Amino acid sequence: MKKSRLLYLIFFLSIIFLGIISRKISFIPLWIGDFLYAVMIYFLVRIFLPAKKASVIVLISLLLCYCIEFLQLYQGEWIIELRKTLFGRYVLGQGFLWFDILAYTAGILFIFFIEKIILKYTYYETRFRIKQ
Repeated sequence: MKKSRLLYLIFFLSIIFLGIISRKISFIPLWIGDFLYAVMIYFLVRIFLPAKKASVIVLISLLLCYCIEFLQLYQGEWIIELRKTLFGRYVLGQGFLWFDILAYTAGILFIFFIEKIILKYTYYETRFRIKQ
């Protein structure tokens, strides 16, 4: 599977849609939204760095998610006003929770392993076809 920015962009936009839907449906646990947020960040980093190793993308994605979560501990007046907007609420969040750190970690590790499995499968599939 060739790493394509367009493909990652499609995944990124799809995850945004699923994340918003997950917050609107009451029976879906809240942690699913945080899980999907981390997956979205992973694809966002992939859009900008499509050729980097997946392990590097994992580290950058985790760092971004953790920084955004810890930024929620800062309660400056200007950032509180920004968090009242739709953009601020979705991107910056409302309040720090340790459980969100776990959800981010699970989301990024999940998509990392999915990507590794897909790339491994497509690599062997392509290699097998070439030998025939």
